Amino acid sequence: MLEPATLQCPYCWELLEVFVDPSVRDQEYVEDCQVCCQPILIHVVFDEAGELHLTATPENE
Repeated sequence: MLEPATLQCPYCWELLEVFVDPSVRDQEYVEDCQVCCQPILIHVVFDEAGELHLTATPENE
């Protein structure tokens, strides 16, 4: 089951909702911003306690 998460677009600063798969502890993927359509590199990590850590950076950095 996918888990919802909120991130801030590194281009337009809008808050976006994404859905991540908690069965994969460390994942990285690119998703376009739902507002400005710029590509965001999303890095998701679930730690030992199952806590979600999410970073969002511009894909072209």
